[in-house]
This record gives sequence, C-alpha cells and structure tokens, in this order.
Amino acid sequence: MTIPIKRQSRIGDVISQHPGAAPVMLSYGLRCVGCPVARLETIEQGCRGHGMPEEAIDGLLEQLNSLVQQEGE
Repeated sequence: MTIPIKRQSRIGDVISQHPGAAPVMLSYGLRCVGCPVARLETIEQGCRGHGMPEEAIDGLLEQLNSLVQQEGE
C-alpha cells in the first residue's frame, strides 16, 4: 500500500522515495528540491514560502499522488 503525499509530507522524504517528484515540484516553481532545508520542510511550508496559492498546492499534490500511483502499477 502506498502512502499518499500530503501537505505535511516532507519534501526531502518525497523526493528520496519518488525521484520523479522533483521535476513535478520544479514545474510548480518549488525550487527548494535541492536545498538542504528540504529535508525538514513540508510541501505546504515550501509552497507557502514561494507564495503558491491554495489551488496550485492542491494541483501539485494531485500530480504527485498521480505519479506515485503510476509507479505502483
């Protein structure tokens, strides 16, 4: 069973478990994927720090979870 990616998921954990998530995050302007703080920062914290609106955060999470689902198929 795959654990869904949520707002509280740490950026570094998501990328280490799903390397394909990095380009998706970058496409949304979440450029902290390579930053040392990403190990501790949640997706929501990173998105808010980059001024991302709620709709964009939801879209990012949808794409990330779609990616994870495809990996499991």
